[in-house]
Amino acid sequence: MAQRGVVFLMYHELALPGRPHCRAEAGYSRYVVSDSDFRSQMRWLRENGWRARSVGETIACMSHQEELPGVAVTFDDGSESDLVAAAPILREAEYNATFYITVAFLGRPGYMTAAQVRELGALGFEIGCHSMTHAYLTDLDERGRRSEIADAKAQLEDILGKPIEHFACPGGRWDARVAQIARTAGYHSVVNSRARINTPSTDAFALGRVTILRHTRLPAFQEICRGDGLWEIQLRDRMRDTAKRILGNSLYDRSRALLLR
Repeated sequence: MAQRGVVFLMYHELALPGRPHCRAEAGYSRYVVSDSDFRSQMRWLRENGWRARSVGETIACMSHQEELPGVAVTFDDGSESDLVAAAPILREAEYNATFYITVAFLGRPGYMTAAQVRELGALGFEIGCHSMTHAYLTDLDERGRRSEIADAKAQLEDILGKPIEHFACPGGRWDARVAQIARTAGYHSVVNSRARINTPSTDAFALGRVTILRHTRLPAFQEICRGDGLWEIQLRDRMRDTAKRILGNSLYDRSRALLLR
């Protein structure tokens, strides 16, 4: 991990031959990375002396100013491919990761069951929370945010029998109200979807991540891990954020879906 900080990588689902994606709506497929691409990415990290860590491990390393090159690997939603595809590849490389689970998705077609989440945790991987229903937290009232953040944490802890310490904001929608509820609920960190390098001085309740997409080729992946060229991703993110503020989340999503069709 370089002194300048660490890039947190965000994945969703890994594509497997003959297996339908978890979600069919327009635009989702761009978030589905092939298992072969993910394997190649982890192999490149391994062969070049990088470590892939969980969020908890990465925060601990940053607090100790460790200088080993590394990234944090995270998966959102709780797709069954987390267990059947990502976990074996990570274990083969002797890497760790954080898997953020959306409680209401458990048991749905394509997603893990509660028993599979326990199995994933028993393999040594870090389990985090990705809310109760995947609602946009910034659109909710106080009670709704507490249900999505605090109540979801309690349910996952009942499933796993151990503390859930890390939270990921659905759709990357984050604000100070979200961070405060997460602190009060007992989380140790919150990640959003803002492309940035996280450093020891970064607020642990406002950690950024960079999305790895289906079209992210290996040279681009390498640049992302080094933190090079993030300004292009940040520029696109700012344009999208402006559109979301003007249109609102609901209208933005409907307009985006129409365009992608």
